[in-house]
Parts: sequence; C-alpha cells; structure tokens
Amino acid sequence: MNTFEGIIAYPITPFTSRDNESIDTVALAALVDRLITDGVHAIAPLGSTGESAYLTEKEFDTVLDTTVSAVGGRVPVVAGVSDLTTANTVRRARRAQEVGAEAVMVLPVSYWKLTDREIASHYATVAAAIDIPVMAYNNPATSGIDMKPELLVSMFESIDNLTMVKESTGDLSRMLRITELSDGRLPFFNGRNPLVLDALKAGAAGWCTAAACLRPQSCLDLYSAVRAGELDRAQDLYDDLQELLNFIVAGGLPATVKAGLSILGTEVGDPRAPLLRLDPERHEVLTRLLTAS
Repeated sequence: MNTFEGIIAYPITPFTSRDNESIDTVALAALVDRLITDGVHAIAPLGSTGESAYLTEKEFDTVLDTTVSAVGGRVPVVAGVSDLTTANTVRRARRAQEVGAEAVMVLPVSYWKLTDREIASHYATVAAAIDIPVMAYNNPATSGIDMKPELLVSMFESIDNLTMVKESTGDLSRMLRITELSDGRLPFFNGRNPLVLDALKAGAAGWCTAAACLRPQSCLDLYSAVRAGELDRAQDLYDDLQELLNFIVAGGLPATVKAGLSILGTEVGDPRAPLLRLDPERHEVLTRLLTAS
C-alpha cells in the first residue's frame, strides 16, 4: 500500500448562492486547479473544511466527482468519507475508490460514544470494502471520540490497508507515542495547524491543512525547510504564519477559509447553516493577516 507525504490541502466546498442551495462546481474545480498549480502534494476534499457534515449524499458525490476530475491524476486525492453510520461510510469509500481517489480519510463520528471495539469494527468494515489506503483521522474536538495511540497502532497492525494517521489533538506526545508503538512504521500527519512546526520536526509525514488555500507558498516553504534541516528558516516561516494559523482554528475552518478566499478575490459563497460567515470584527482581522506586506 502506498502512503503519502507533504502538504495535503483541504479545499472548501463552494456554494452558488447566498442561500447555499447548490455546489459551485466551477469554483471548486478552479480552486483545486490553483492548489495543484501552487504545488501542494495532495488534495483532500470533504473534510471538516469542506463542510461534509452538511452535504446531502448527492452533493457529496458532486464534490467528489468534481475534485477528482479537476485533479486529473496530477496529485493524489485523499477523500473524506466519514458518516454517522458504517454502512454509509462504506458507500462513500466505495464511491471514492470508483471515481479514482487514491485514499480515504475516516473520522469516527457517532451520536453515542463508541468503545474501542466498536471503533475498530467500524474501521475494519470500511477498509475491507475497498482496496485503497485508509487514513485514520483522530479529532475528538469535532467527533467527540478520542482514539488513543494504542488503539490506532492496534488497528494499523490488524487492518491491512489502514496505513496512516491524521492526528489533530494538538498533543505532540500522541504523535511520538504512535512512532514508538509502531517502531516508526505508522506514518502520522499533523492536523492541528498551530502545532505544525513541532510536528514536522518530530517526524510527521506531512501537514493536512486548509491554510494552503490562503497561504500556499508559505505552507510549502515551511514543510520544505524542515525537510532540508533548515530549522532557523523554518522557525521564521512559522512565526510569520502563526497568527493566521491560530485565527483559522479559533474562527472555524469553513467560515475563515471562505472569508479569506473572498478577501483574496475568489468568491465561494458563505458557509452552510448553522455555520455563519465571520462577523465584521473578525473579518477585519483576517483582512489584515492576509493583506499585510
């Protein structure tokens, strides 16, 4: 099974009207093309940034189809396929494989708190339904379910095509523990923007980030500097990005990234309710962060 590395960019899902009634496929394709032209290493549609939790199944398929078509095989597509039910997560994973995604990302989402046994069963069922790699995504802040390193490594050892982890708790010790327990065999990706420098220095295979939609070159330069061992340069790049990274996390990914794209001249619609656009005060702060020389 192949794994991935580098900057995995998370595009938003553009909507065509202020009522957010339909997907703007033209805007989505243009954004994906721009990200690839900018040099990102992979595209990950239908994550938290892409508002996947607020899409119908038809809309999910539209975003998936549009993204894979726009990518055109130039970089890997890691499709978010998470859903409340195992059955629909399987449906989405199979659809992702059918249309050409190279991997899927699965976040365990449930109204009820899942046991480790239930989480492992969920991942095993999804993975068995497809042939492409699965990225286990740990983000208790959004899912309410926390997968400890011991569980993640156990699933890696028992599920053939579960080959990588996106860790978004912001706890560096979790990442180090994954490496220790797996003897370095289980690659981890940083999913917590403000932690990126420490995570890359600790051996993260890459950075899963929506910040690439707004400051792609800075994200790429930071990753490259750490890989080249240019840690002073990496620190300078991180210092320049840090306020924006913190702002994106605090303001919510869809709202902040959509507002940022608008500030930079690309209209992609508002977030879908119950999410709201940034208030004027926060919009002013984001404008400063993105337009300061």
